[in-house]
Amino acid sequence: MADKLAIGIDIGGTKIAAGVVDEDGRIVARLKRETPTTEAPAVIDAIAEITEEFRREHHITALGIGAAGFVDSTQSTVLFAPHLSWRNEPLRDSVARRTGLPVMVDNDANASGWAEWRFGAAQGEADLVLITLGTGIGGALVIDGQPYRGKFGIAGEFGHMQVVPDGRPCECGNHGCWEQYASGRVLTRRAKAAAADGTDFGKLMLADAGGDIERVEGSLVTRYADEGNAEAVEWIAEVGDWLGVGIANLAAALDPGMFVIGGGVSDAGALLIEPAKAAFSRTLTGRGYRAEARIVRAHLGPEAGLIGAADMARITARRRRPANPSARVRARATARPGRSPLRRK
Repeated sequence: MADKLAIGIDIGGTKIAAGVVDEDGRIVARLKRETPTTEAPAVIDAIAEITEEFRREHHITALGIGAAGFVDSTQSTVLFAPHLSWRNEPLRDSVARRTGLPVMVDNDANASGWAEWRFGAAQGEADLVLITLGTGIGGALVIDGQPYRGKFGIAGEFGHMQVVPDGRPCECGNHGCWEQYASGRVLTRRAKAAAADGTDFGKLMLADAGGDIERVEGSLVTRYADEGNAEAVEWIAEVGDWLGVGIANLAAALDPGMFVIGGGVSDAGALLIEPAKAAFSRTLTGRGYRAEARIVRAHLGPEAGLIGAADMARITARRRRPANPSARVRARATARPGRSPLRRK
């Protein structure tokens, strides 16, 4: 068991989700905490407390952190985390000092993409693009069985591709970004507008939100779509259309074998995925004369990030250990077919 358990931690703007994960991607223990503040020292304190609690019951060999932000190519520093107000935060070394464990830090979408490739929807697929649809759009790439982070560690920020010149303003400072048309913020924006305008559908959602328009969220649209509400289904389909257009653009540039769709908006299932597939097929460059990538829903849900972070940390810690011939023999004997070791790009 000595090498089998690692901690994965997914840091968001409002919560910290953590788990002890074994070599097969199974979570054997879970904890969740509110993110204490947006300040790094308090978050590091919370990570240290979570780690100590897990270590009372489990032998832990590594700790992986998925952070919602830009992480540098050395997987040590959070360069920019807008929801946490972090800038050039040396998270890996700070947490390692507090816990005494080998620590790996990566973007949360990269961790989710790795988890889906190792244990989820994309097992056996060499070239994968993960698209996470939440409030915005995040993404990750696995190319030839390896995570691809780019020269500076920031690859996969697909949500800020411009799809509509001079389109809707985006929080990034540009206009017409993909996430302004194909993310949870689209559903939330439309839901709040309908509630404010007093449409029949808006009144339904406002009543569900206890009359508080600030509590009207895109998740209500998904719920009503699942229940067969025609307007909600139409809104989800429009997001799916824009999703398919963006996927076609990515296919033209990257030509992966599979697109995996995760994040909270993917809870709409086929109501989102089928329109995305249709828009992808009619928009794809060279359509009719080339193979089309598969588009599937992610399998691991909201825990993909912590599963992937733990697995990355475990593999990275093993790679950094001093050479041991007998250990190398054991590693070869237990390696999964088709699974190459994680290496830094």
